Amino acid sequence: MEFHRILSAAFLFLLFLTCNGDSFSGNSNLFREYIGAESDSIKFSDVPINSGVEFHFILAFAIDYTDDNHPSPANGKFKAFWEINNLGPCQIGSLKDSNSNVKIAVSLGGDSVGKGKAFFAPKKAFFAPKSKTTWVQNAVSSLTDIINRYDIDGIDIDYEHFRSSPEMFAECIGQLVTILKQSGTISFASIAPYEEINSYYLALWRKYGHVIDYVNFQFYAYDKLSVSGFISKFKEQASNYGGSQLLASFQSGGHGGLRPYDGFFEACNKLKDEGKLGGIFVWSADESKNKGFKYEKKAQALLAA
Repeated sequence: MEFHRILSAAFLFLLFLTCNGDSFSGNSNLFREYIGAESDSIKFSDVPINSGVEFHFILAFAIDYTDDNHPSPANGKFKAFWEINNLGPCQIGSLKDSNSNVKIAVSLGGDSVGKGKAFFAPKKAFFAPKSKTTWVQNAVSSLTDIINRYDIDGIDIDYEHFRSSPEMFAECIGQLVTILKQSGTISFASIAPYEEINSYYLALWRKYGHVIDYVNFQFYAYDKLSVSGFISKFKEQASNYGGSQLLASFQSGGHGGLRPYDGFFEACNKLKDEGKLGGIFVWSADESKNKGFKYEKKAQALLAA
């Protein structure tokens, strides 16, 4: 009888944590890096890959815009806007053949679009569906073609500008991910929110969190953080996205958040000691190339240890 009371108490405690959004998915050796948005010369082979981690390259970006001189929303008809010359099907095939721990994702949306390159464009990339039904139909069709052509394993959602309600965003993206998973087209999905746009992603998470595998929260979008400040923000977002596999993050060439030379790895080690580090992601390989990828090496070593 005493044993059953202990089990019941343990179950109620776990239920309390889950219902209050304070559960954590535990540590992971997942390392993810965005690539292809800011450089015409970046290659997969430039980036060091530690065999002791699960490594995801995230192609940035596929965008549902036209690719002419005056890009406009295309209602879910996605095109590849990343650097396809060096990050194409042949290169992906060779990469996977040489590295069994590597998977490929494609990120949807991003900040801007135009002239075939997301980084050089002055025009913001808006989530702007004409209707839920047509957007989802077009997105499923166009992304299935891209995913099959490039041998992509998963998708990442990184819309940052919106001409829709949070509810419309949640339904369109939630249905898209659900359909792509049910068809076996993708095996995982992630989201990439930050504080200012959290209302959209939390609407998605509340209804469709069960089909989202990773949360790439952009902690570098905060103003400069201390180690304690970073850990506090991490735990706040872990509560917002209760039960998620939440990744820590830094930006190679940025000054926001907690920079890798200001204590990022100290913060990650503390989170790892608490069993709360769901992985690390970096924006971006393009920016890290001229730094010799020293922080990517350090991050992967931390995760592999």
